[in-house]
Amino acid sequence: MAVAVLFLIAIPTLVDFYADWLWFGETGYRRVFLRVLSAKSLLFTAAFAIVLPFLWWNLRHALATLARREIVIMTPQGPQVLSMDAARLRPFVAGLTVLATLLVATRVASHWDTALLFWNGAPVGRADPILGHEVAFYLFSWPWLQIVQQTLFMTLLLALVGVAAAHVLSGSLSMDAARGLVVSPAARRHLTWLVAGVLLTLVFGSWLDLRGLLLSPGGLIQGASYVDVHARMLAYRVLMAAGVVAAALAVASALRPRKWLVAGGIALYAVVWLGGAVVATLLQRLIVTPNEQVRETPYIAHNIQATLEAFALDDVAERAVSGDATLTRADIDANQGTLANVRLWDHEPLLDTFSQIQEIRTYYDFVSVDNDRYTIDGEYRQIMLSARELNSENLPNRSWINERLTFTHGYGLALGPVNETTDEGLPMLFIRNLPPDSTVDLRVDQPAIYFGELSNDHVFVTTATREFDYPQGEDNVYGSYAGRGGVSVGSLFRRLLFAIRFRSAKTLLSDDITGDSRVLYYRRIGERAQKIAPFLTYDQDPYLAIDEGRLYWIQDAYTTSRHYPYARGVEAFAGIAAGTNYIRNSIKVVIDAYHGTTTFYLVDPRDPVALTLQRAFPGLLRPLAEMPEGLRNRLRYPSDIFTLQTAIYTTYHMRNPAVFYNKEDQWEVPAIDVGGQPERMQPYYTIMKLPGEQDAEFIQMLPFTPRQKNNLAAWMVARSDGANYGQLAVFQFPKQKLIFGPRQVVARISQDQTIAPQITLWNQQGAEVILGTLLVIPIEESLIYVRPLYLRAAGGQIVELRRVIVAYQNRIMMEPTLDEALERMFPKEGARQAEREAPEKATPTTTAEGAPPVDEAARALLARANDHYQRAVAAQRAGDWARYGEELKQLGAVLEQLSDKAGTK
Repeated sequence: MAVAVLFLIAIPTLVDFYADWLWFGETGYRRVFLRVLSAKSLLFTAAFAIVLPFLWWNLRHALATLARREIVIMTPQGPQVLSMDAARLRPFVAGLTVLATLLVATRVASHWDTALLFWNGAPVGRADPILGHEVAFYLFSWPWLQIVQQTLFMTLLLALVGVAAAHVLSGSLSMDAARGLVVSPAARRHLTWLVAGVLLTLVFGSWLDLRGLLLSPGGLIQGASYVDVHARMLAYRVLMAAGVVAAALAVASALRPRKWLVAGGIALYAVVWLGGAVVATLLQRLIVTPNEQVRETPYIAHNIQATLEAFALDDVAERAVSGDATLTRADIDANQGTLANVRLWDHEPLLDTFSQIQEIRTYYDFVSVDNDRYTIDGEYRQIMLSARELNSENLPNRSWINERLTFTHGYGLALGPVNETTDEGLPMLFIRNLPPDSTVDLRVDQPAIYFGELSNDHVFVTTATREFDYPQGEDNVYGSYAGRGGVSVGSLFRRLLFAIRFRSAKTLLSDDITGDSRVLYYRRIGERAQKIAPFLTYDQDPYLAIDEGRLYWIQDAYTTSRHYPYARGVEAFAGIAAGTNYIRNSIKVVIDAYHGTTTFYLVDPRDPVALTLQRAFPGLLRPLAEMPEGLRNRLRYPSDIFTLQTAIYTTYHMRNPAVFYNKEDQWEVPAIDVGGQPERMQPYYTIMKLPGEQDAEFIQMLPFTPRQKNNLAAWMVARSDGANYGQLAVFQFPKQKLIFGPRQVVARISQDQTIAPQITLWNQQGAEVILGTLLVIPIEESLIYVRPLYLRAAGGQIVELRRVIVAYQNRIMMEPTLDEALERMFPKEGARQAEREAPEKATPTTTAEGAPPVDEAARALLARANDHYQRAVAAQRAGDWARYGEELKQLGAVLEQLSDKAGTK
């Protein structure tokens, strides 16, 4: 029975292992697979080979003292005599020893990645400010040494407990009411040697803990504080000495029959440990707390510097901007590269709209919308794009043939500018429909998506079943996979293998799978990259890119650590582990959406963690120069690390320890009301001409406000284009000036006497009003705010962009387009001059046929009335009743002005 259970457990495990072996060979990363496997095997074997003989020798030696004994135990049936001897216990003890060794060896092998970092650690080039160790010691050596210490301690403790139990059973170790603890000479020697070993491992642990103070989170900062440096470090040194003395006393007790020696050594160790804790507490209360700022100043400085280095914030370019410069129409015209790329479509409304107008069939899904920039028809444009993936869960008939053989891939994408709409308020699309139809010079020659964010577990290709490409009218267009991806399923053995691997007998029995068939698995891009390189941390937002007519996925990868001395740790965030205090976006993963080819590129050769991984896994990381130029132009600074960096920078821009201690200039990411609830603003991508630069570029941006205040303090950008990739910059406003912040602007918009009634009217008419992301748009030395407004018909799914709100200083405008709002906010000189001179130079003119004279101001009002009338008619024809009502309202306002003007004549 036991053999059968073991067989049922072992066979699937071996099958999964072999399937992974084949997959790593197909992807070209079998060397990585072997490296991980060899590291695990080496650690497991080494630990097993050391721990098992050690435990068994000690336990066997202890059992040798066990003579045949009869022990009386009480049971519900009365006294029972239990006969015990070494021969009967030895198999049981051997089984426990093997089990304990397996647990210890498995634990050691699970830290294969830590061991590889230790064996291949690259230098950092910096030393810690207290002990002078190279930072690489903390990143790569300290974690592994800690595992070694814990393993030694665990092994010695297991041996000590087991040997003590054996001596108790043999009677060599017992308690006597008169004599106290009774220990035979053999038991004493055995146990005290083990006690000496345990004490020495504790000494080793204290040596590590002393250095670990530079990594430990404290009350004020992370890293060694005043008390740590002046009390705890000394206490650890004294404790190490006490541990060595205690171990020596234990050895002496083994050589001489003096029980008090080992007890005295242990007592000495305990007293020193307790005394160190008491001294540290007293020093904190009596010396540090009354003058904390002065005492902790040098250590705060260490924490600030280390945190900035660990989060790549030590080279942030800082620049002051006035923030209140008066903008002119000339400034608007000079920044068309910025204003022509303002992102008016938010991700969620656009995704909802794509789902309604571009999914075509229910089994297609748009999972996410990505921001990027392309040169389109000679113009640098920001675009939003989304892959049309196949969701097998939404197939009308979810048969095995449909899910695994026929509906194998998504097809095409939707792509359009971030700031344009059709007359109906829908997004303008440059690439759309099935097959993909492009209206610009951006082409897609291979639109099939076999690898994506939504791809199901596995499919079979080049089978006897035709693969569905896309619907065309009443018919379907079919094709066959011609890519390089997949593992061959040709032989009967392989079919049996994959039948077990995928838990499906149809894989073995299907006539549609032929000798040429292949199976594609690990098709989700996040899972695919994680499978190859599980030692990396991955960004949560992979994005689609087009290069030479092909579709690729770009997945950002991070190297991280929790062991950078003095650097602050972070809470768990977007896949980044809690306690992480070092991060770099050093690696980009490119995955071909058709072939599945996965390539890891090293984009930051200065990162010591990435260089260590390069040593550990030769050939894994390719130089950035090998990436095709078209894909290099698609690289963007990822949002997860930028969000993390902005959160850190809100506090750590204060580099003066005194200012940092008092939190005098702390910032925060502003929160604005969304659906009645405050939500922190998220970084957003945009094309912008930064102050002091000549050209617009693709950046990621986030504003800051002072802590618990609403005015704007600064804004931070991460640059993505060309040689500027990865550069961070902060633009700060003067502290003595009040610059309206996002929350204040949102409040002013909601209270505006024109906008608020209009929103109320739309809501009363049954439409759902959706206010989009508030965008902060720096122009020269000033700011404008832009917020799109969407409408969704009652019960509908399609979201329409209907208005754009622009705020500048004390003025707010809402118009159908951004250009119109900017035109009203910053009229061209001719229009401004006419508006200014009209009341003063209104000279009567005579119309044809002797009509009454009409002055120029009245002509302007008549023209505006006609415009509103024409727009109302167009809205009526389009069924846009919200816009129709608004145009009639504005027409009425113009007619009232005409009436008043007529009454004054």
